[in-house]
Amino acid sequence: MELKAKAVAKYIRSSAQKARLVADEVRGKKVGEALSLLQFSVQKMVSRDVAKVIKSAVANLEDVNSDINVDTDNLIVETIFVDEGPVLKRFTPMSQGRAGRIIKRMCHISVTVSQ
Repeated sequence: MELKAKAVAKYIRSSAQKARLVADEVRGKKVGEALSLLQFSVQKMVSRDVAKVIKSAVANLEDVNSDINVDTDNLIVETIFVDEGPVLKRFTPMSQGRAGRIIKRMCHISVTVSQ
């Protein structure tokens, strides 16, 4: 029997481009190996959010299949993808009375784990 669970984190305050770099590192790996890679990743802020979503997906799998003993050592990060979220647009004063635009990007991270 194929066990699968999904978790989604929305409105993460990071650009989708940076989050995709971290997501590509852990795609297809075992959950324990993925979490240890994320712990020592260079992108600290994004890797913490990706690890949080992976742990949430594992917890969802254990919760849904509480009657079955789920072996978390054999779980694999089957799919992980990052979508762009909304953008916060801000302005800062510039020289000669101009306004400079500041774009604060967000992303949505989706993870599926399976056995």
